Amino acid sequence: MITVELALRLRAAGLPWNPASGDRFVIPDRGMDADVFVVSELTVDVHEAPTGRLLRFNGTTERALDSVEQEAVVWLPSEGQLRAALGPRFRRLEPVGDGFAVVISGPDGEERHIDVDAERAYARALLTTLQP
Repeated sequence: MITVELALRLRAAGLPWNPASGDRFVIPDRGMDADVFVVSELTVDVHEAPTGRLLRFNGTTERALDSVEQEAVVWLPSEGQLRAALGPRFRRLEPVGDGFAVVISGPDGEERHIDVDAERAYARALLTTLQP
């Protein structure tokens, strides 16, 4: 799983998110930073409100949390979502020592982005494509 720091960098770089079932997210700065939530029709659903998109929590009385605005949460995209966002620039995923390298096409040929797990390597590669 990517780190919250990487997820925040992706959001700041302009990676769009349309919440869908199965998406993971965290709610930072509310004493729940380490808790990962998943959008699910049973427990967390997406609701279009006049004030914007809300992520509503169903049956979470132990947290007394009914809903939270999308802007207040941080999406943790999955490996498949990150790879899809790379689009045709993605070339391959390679094992490298104790980690992985994502190889993408760049302006000067292939670029390798290495990290300890595949999702983080994908996130690092995607960051370079989102930055002007």
